[in-house]
This record gives sequence, structure tokens and C-alpha cells, in this order.
Amino acid sequence: MARLETVIDSRYLSLIERERIHDLRSRGDSIRSIGRALGRSASTISREIARNTATTVGYLPYAAHRIAAARRPRRRACKLESAGDLRAYVAAKLRKRWSPEQISHRLVKDFPDDQGMRVSTETIYQAIYVQGRGALKREIAASMRRGRTTRKPRRDPAKRTSRFVDPMVSIAERPAEAEDRAIPGHWEGDLIVGTMGRSAIGTLVERSSRFVTLVHLEHDHTAETVRDGLITTVADLPAALRRSLTWDQGTEMSGHVGFQTATDMAVYFCDPGSPWQRGSNENTNGLLRQYFPKGTDLSRHTPAELRRVAEDLNERPRKTLDWDTPAERLHALLNAS
Repeated sequence: MARLETVIDSRYLSLIERERIHDLRSRGDSIRSIGRALGRSASTISREIARNTATTVGYLPYAAHRIAAARRPRRRACKLESAGDLRAYVAAKLRKRWSPEQISHRLVKDFPDDQGMRVSTETIYQAIYVQGRGALKREIAASMRRGRTTRKPRRDPAKRTSRFVDPMVSIAERPAEAEDRAIPGHWEGDLIVGTMGRSAIGTLVERSSRFVTLVHLEHDHTAETVRDGLITTVADLPAALRRSLTWDQGTEMSGHVGFQTATDMAVYFCDPGSPWQRGSNENTNGLLRQYFPKGTDLSRHTPAELRRVAEDLNERPRKTLDWDTPAERLHALLNAS
């Protein structure tokens, strides 16, 4: 039943559509009116009834769907299943440790006028590896460059492997109050990294006021160091400013559960390759490069220096704040709330 009810493609009639065809025909509707009701052409409905009516009582949806499903498998013989010059050529070159791609392209050079001596790279791979359809001897697989006896599937780029053991909470679940910047306490975070990736400074930006706080990371920027540095920094904030933190999917934040437990701040993660989802933080990181140029050792900066830089930015008027400073805007928001 599961196979029967699976919608393969919108081009094909589904079981639900076949049930509607049956009901509308039983009501006396014409072929054209059924087609309009289903958003299909009249010829599709006419052909469906003609091909898949197999009982004396007329068109039945489940019987029609089974007939259509049974007609789906159309296995084509692999080019290399039958013995011949093409199969012999491919087998000989594989034994010489040629790759399927080399064989496929060399056939064109060696047999420029013989269209029968053509086979794609994928067909050769399938002839070697596909279970139940392998047309070439299994021992030939041992001659492949990688020496595998089974094919290793390619990684689907659309399916990213999670970098964290603990599940992440998507930015899509972040509350609306963080999105509209009306309530203070929602932060964006990231690292700015020094020369050779050996040093870093943590950066936190409050979304409503663009208030900046910097996190001192003395020795490294491992997940444990970043977690502990964030906990120490956030602990100095009043409770009204500890609502949420948004970060990208960098491995330095894999200790997010420990941070959330210690600070009672929800942590949300941006989508892959979407830096604009924490645009305030990206903009601030650009400003911080005035003080911490790329290609320099960031570990030499003391906590006191980081505080001075943060104060400079927090006392700088911002156009986006109608020329208020971040410190002024944060103070006003806290008083209002």
C-alpha cells in the first residue's frame, strides 16, 4: 500500500486523483469536466480510463493504480551485459588499471567512426558495482584505483553533517522580539581570528543597541575555551540583557549546551553560509579590524585593552541609531523596559 500511495511525480496521476476520477464518472461528469476538476487535460483522463480499466464493472481506482504501478519498471539492459567488442575492450583496460573515465574518453579516439563502441563513465561504474546488475566480473573491481569491491556513495551536498553532538536550534525558531530589535538582550556572536588561525577574540553585539562586548581568549579558541570565555563575559550582564545568543555553525560553539545551562540564555544557529543573519555582528567585526588588523597575533591583547576598544565603539555615534551611541541607546532601552 505504501508503494501504491507514493506520489512519484506531479506529472503522474496519484491514487487520490484516480479516486476522484471514479467518483466524478459515477456522478455522470464528462471527460472534460473531470479534467478541469483535477487540473488535467481531457486527453490525460481519457487515456487513463482507456488504459487502466480492467474490470467488467468499469473503472476502479485501486485496480487502475495497481495496473499503472506494475507498468512502471522498465529495466533496460546494460550496454556491458552482453559479450562483445565493447565489453572486452572495457574489461581489458580495467585490468590495466585504467579508470572508467579514461576508458570512456579513449573509446572515442580509438574508434572514431564506430558509434557502437561508446559507453559512459557511469555505465562502466554500474557494470562493476551495482548489486544484481554487475556485468563485469567482481575481480575486476580489485583493479580499480581505490581497490574497493563496493561503490562508495557520493556525499549529498544538500545534506550537511552536523558538527555538534548536541542538536542545534535553528535561527528560524528565534522569537520575534529578537527579530524586530524592540527588546534588548538578544545578542549576535562570532570570532575574529588572528594570523594562521592560532589566536582569536570573541565578539558579542546586542541587536537593539549595537552595544559591543569582547571576549578574551588567551591561549586558543577551542570549544571549551570559547564556552568558558562566553560564560565569564555574560555573567557580568544584568538579567534583562541575557535573553538569547545567535551564532554561526562554527565548531567553536559546540559547547553551546553548557553555555546555555550556565547562563540561562537560549542559543540559536544561523543557516549554513548565511552571514547576513547576524549582520550587526558582521558589521562590528569589520569595525574591530581597525584595532585588530588581519594577520596579527590577537593573543597579545590583554582584557584591559579589549575593554578599551569596546568602550571606543560603544561611545561612537551610529547612523543606524539616529546618531545615538550604542551605550546611550542601551541605557534608554533598559530604562524603558
